[in-house]
Amino acid sequence: MKQYFKVRLVIFLFILILPGLTSGQSSVAITIDDIPNTGKCQKDFFKSNLLNKLDSLNIPVTIFITEGLIYKGDSIVKNFELMKNWMNRSYTTIGYHSSKHSRYSEVGLDSFKIDVERGEHVVRQLAQTYGKTIDYFRLPFNDLGKDSLQHINIETYLSSKKYKIAPFTVESADWMFNYIYEYYLEKNDPVNAKEIADNYIVKTIEYFDFFDSLVLKIYGRPINQIYLCHDSRLNADYLPVLINELRKRKYKIISFDEALQDNVYKQKDNYYKKWGISWVYRWMKNQEEISFYNRQEPEDDLYPLYKQLVQEQNKTH
Repeated sequence: MKQYFKVRLVIFLFILILPGLTSGQSSVAITIDDIPNTGKCQKDFFKSNLLNKLDSLNIPVTIFITEGLIYKGDSIVKNFELMKNWMNRSYTTIGYHSSKHSRYSEVGLDSFKIDVERGEHVVRQLAQTYGKTIDYFRLPFNDLGKDSLQHINIETYLSSKKYKIAPFTVESADWMFNYIYEYYLEKNDPVNAKEIADNYIVKTIEYFDFFDSLVLKIYGRPINQIYLCHDSRLNADYLPVLINELRKRKYKIISFDEALQDNVYKQKDNYYKKWGISWVYRWMKNQEEISFYNRQEPEDDLYPLYKQLVQEQNKTH
């Protein structure tokens, strides 16, 4: 009888600790594209509210520089200083995002090479000034090519320039939320703007839940997630809120380099279309599997409104 109770006790204790063994620590690296948002910063007297918020968050971030943005607006000198402010922060890892943000599958390799090399020397030299290297390249729209040949060609080209293609696993269309958010703010409608921002936080957490659940199903464990967002007014106001929500859910915010130490990132990219899907899908073996899981993603119920507002904007210009 004593042996029986000992066995029951062992089983009970195992059940208690099993969630910790299977779920593990959730970790995420934060990456921000289209740095610096010179248009927004000019409206803010050449200050970056997002950068100011990050100064107080005490987290590592990886930024992807779109060099051509510094030539937009009335003051190249101030735009250049803004880019330097982003790059000289101790908590930033620097990646490159091209000069003109052209779409690789549409312009082809030769034109895309020009886009890459046009601003590359500026970004590399400035990074070197701050004792940093540029090891990662994120393709605009995460477009790696429309077929396997384009895919191989861009990988070969970027590798020859000592770049590693920067992956991501979670993205929540923050660019769409930002468009609607700015629309309401410009219409002096803070109530609807806040509703959109709150929706952004909720939807992003839904995407984290979805991909956490998906990788647990596929790999039997959490992976180091990589979140993709943009330098925008929405994130200047609400990225700290999102970080706080992730911390409430026991996420550890880690560097991009640390995230890539996870063995899942050593897997082959099997996706040969132009769409910028999560690397969790790119590692899958076939399109049928991708489509099956993609249909289970949280719904984008704001897309019709976004499309409507874009059409209205186009009519006025």
